[in-house]
Parts: sequence; C-alpha cells; structure tokens
Amino acid sequence: MSPDLAVENGTVCRAPGAAAERRATVVIRGGRVAKVGTNATVPSDVEVVDADGRTVVPGFWNCHVHFTEPRWAPAATAPREALERGLREMLTRWGFTTVVDLGSDPRSTLPLRRRIESGEIGGPAILTAGPAIYPPGGIPYYVRDSIPPDVVDRVPQPADPEAAAAIAREILALGADVLKLFTGSYVARGTIRPMSEPVARAVADVAHAAGRRVFSHPSNLEGTQVAMRAGVDVLAHPPDTAEGVDASRVREIVSHGVSMTPTLKMFAATVSRSAAYLDPILEIVREFRTGGGELLFGTDVGYLTDYSTEEEFGLLERVGLDGPAILRMLTTAPAGRFPGAGPARLEPGAPGDLVLLDGDPMADPSAFARVRLTVRSGRVVYRSP
Repeated sequence: MSPDLAVENGTVCRAPGAAAERRATVVIRGGRVAKVGTNATVPSDVEVVDADGRTVVPGFWNCHVHFTEPRWAPAATAPREALERGLREMLTRWGFTTVVDLGSDPRSTLPLRRRIESGEIGGPAILTAGPAIYPPGGIPYYVRDSIPPDVVDRVPQPADPEAAAAIAREILALGADVLKLFTGSYVARGTIRPMSEPVARAVADVAHAAGRRVFSHPSNLEGTQVAMRAGVDVLAHPPDTAEGVDASRVREIVSHGVSMTPTLKMFAATVSRSAAYLDPILEIVREFRTGGGELLFGTDVGYLTDYSTEEEFGLLERVGLDGPAILRMLTTAPAGRFPGAGPARLEPGAPGDLVLLDGDPMADPSAFARVRLTVRSGRVVYRSP
C-alpha cells in the first residue's frame, strides 16, 4: 500500500496560475491527494511534515533524461541503496517525480523501473523510449564513440519504412512508452545526416496506433521539417544548427502542434556558451513560446553529468518565461501530453506527487531549484539535510 502523508503549514500552489493558499495543508492517502486547502484536517495516523511556510507545488516532470551512465548498467541486481542514491543525485533531489527517458538500454532501464514500481526503491515514475532509432549510418559521433564496436551493428538504423515499422513494433513490445527518432543526426562535428521522411512517418504511425508519443532529435532545419511532416509529437531539443530557422519557420513548427523541450543548459555546457552559438537557440525558443508553442521541461541529464537545474531555470527566464509558465512546463503541460498520466495538480484524486521549495518560485524562478522535499505517490523520495 502507498504511504500516507500530510504536508502542513505551507504556501500551496495547486497548479500553474492558481492563487497561492497560505498556511494550507496537503493530505495524501493511498498514494493520492485526499485533501488540500486551509481547512484540510490532518489524520492522526499519517506522517506529518511541517512546511514552515515554504512553497508546495505539484511534482515535477523531466521530459528528457537518459539512464546510460555506468551506474545504471547493473540496475537489475545493484543494491537498493546505490540505486536510490543515484536517483536522488540525478532526479529526486531536483523535484522530479516523473521522467521521460529518451534513449537507454532496456536491460537497465526496465529493471530499474520495475524495482521502483514494486516499492522496493524510492524513485520517480519512468517512461522510456528504449533504444533510439537513427538513419542508416547515422549514429551520432558522440554516441558511436562511447559504445563497443560489436554493438554498433545492433543499433536501430532502418533504411526503409517497412524495416522502420518493424523496429518500432519491436521496441514497443519490449515495454517502451515513447519512441525516439534522430531525424537529424550529427555523424561528425558540423555534419548532419537526416532521416528520410517515409522512415520517420512509419515509426510515428506505429507509435500513434499504439497510443504512444514520438520524440525527435532534429539538429537543424531539415531534421525539424522531417519531424513535423512525419507527425512527431515533441522536439527533444530545438535545432541548434539554427541557420534558416527564422520566425516564419518557428511559426510553422507551432502550427503542427509539436511540443519542445528546450534543454538550454545542455547546449551551453557541452557545446559553447558563446553568444554566436547560444543566442540563436534562445531566439528559437523565445519565438516558439511567443507563438503559442507548448514547452516541456527537460534537461538531458544522464548525457549531461551536471545534474543541477539552476542554470536551466535562469536560461528559461532569459527567453521570457516567468514562474507560472515554468511551473506549467514542469507539471500540467507534460502530463497533458501523455495519455493516462495524472493531472499534475494538487487536487483530490490526483497522484500524491509534490515538491516543497525554499522561496516563492512564482516571483523568483530560481526557487524551483531549491528543493527541500520530494514526494512521489505519498512516499518521501528526497529530503534535504
């Protein structure tokens, strides 16, 4: 049975745009929100956490992570303490109660997910893409250089729509929740190989027939256009080779109903912080948001080994997002993108996922990184010292 918990005496923000409720309480029973508000009474048989006036918000989603670091390889047999420590460092320490893995070895990720869902390990809900799908000869240089040569030939690289559809069905049968395409792949620095539109469309059709979402790594304008025309649901990054991606092209992306995870810190930290490189990416995200596009929060941690979210929130402020907009990226926007997900709101009947923060993130978005407590399904999965 899921744990029962009450977080009392907090400033509760039930959802993006909701008015703050001072000195309010959230009660979780059986893993779901039972009561919330200033008049919510605390049962005598639950664990009680005094929020001490801090801000309580719904649990966060991270829509771009990877379980590819060596620590996850033995997930089926590794000690519980080691896995929980890794999950805290990478995810729950930063408030994440649901994550979307966009490319990993199912032999690691699926056992990790099973151990979490069984209650053995405290951690976030995991949606996984399993292995990513690439164009023929299109494994990115930074991936190819990190995997054994005998594994390269087994990486999915379909050459035609029939092969692509078969691979998509196979990955879904393994237990994948989403599919990930490289519609534009950096096969060398400065060299991008696109996926053919029929191949991408075949994968998207299989996924959508099964009620699943498709993510794309686009890299440039051509990769973005392939993704749009194929019916991809989410751009896992904005195109960072930004030539030709002007305001009219961004409006075209928005018109297709495609969401985007900005992953701005990843670009700054792993490629370049120079204005010449970073400013066009920021402008794409700014235009996307201004044009009504839906942004989902994602950091690419697992590939990015600095797990802190503070810089990501700062960069999102630079493109014009305020506290309520960022909270939407972290909660209701991603939850609404995935069939069967809970509402990501603190309301009776919703999943018992919440985050306790120092400060007021509606006024100061950097407070989203100051996590004191992370609760998933009523279970405390992170508590600051």
